[in-house]
Amino acid sequence: MQIKHIFFDLDHTLWDFETNSDKAFEKAFENLQFKVDLAKFLNYYRPINQKYWKLYREEKVTKAQLRHGRLRDTFDFLKIVVTDEMIEAMAVEYIRVLPENNQLFEGAIEILEHLSLKYQMHIITNGFQEVQHLKLEKSGISRYFKHIITSESVGFQKPHPDIFHHAMKVANTSPSDSVMIGDSWEADIMGAHQCGMQVIFCNYHQETVGENILSITHLLQLKHYL
Repeated sequence: MQIKHIFFDLDHTLWDFETNSDKAFEKAFENLQFKVDLAKFLNYYRPINQKYWKLYREEKVTKAQLRHGRLRDTFDFLKIVVTDEMIEAMAVEYIRVLPENNQLFEGAIEILEHLSLKYQMHIITNGFQEVQHLKLEKSGISRYFKHIITSESVGFQKPHPDIFHHAMKVANTSPSDSVMIGDSWEADIMGAHQCGMQVIFCNYHQETVGENILSITHLLQLKHYL
């Protein structure tokens, strides 16, 4: 691959979102003295959260509706009565403590160290701006990235082409010199591919993908291509 610039997704690609999110909820509920079966809560919350993020990418819900709705729907499924004020307090506390847990996927530091010797690297993320920079700093990987492009700062979310074009403009590069690496087939891979960028799919769940798309199941496998 003739690449000069690498664009990484953050959550679910480098930063282990599920593990860190689970710990954040445990801490948030503890801080708010809210008693709930955490395992049962997370079992319902995870698919509901994914549903809301898809709606958010499609601009069918706002950020505020996502933050409130994913909790409200979860408690409704569990038949737990919670006031809107308590849900707002939970939403705020969860976001506050989320960057305190910063487990990365295995091999993340090693591969970033390896790639940084040859490429300029950047982040393109749909995550909330107020926590993405903290995640990068507190996990110790911010030093590897020249530009951090968030969907909130641009006004468009992946897979919208404008966020990829904006990122390449900021980095002063072209699609042919760029590769997007991420875990979301829709947001990262198809979004970047349709903009002419090369792509590598972090296929951690070993989904079936087309032969024309490079796919890895572990971050260190990037050494085979870059």
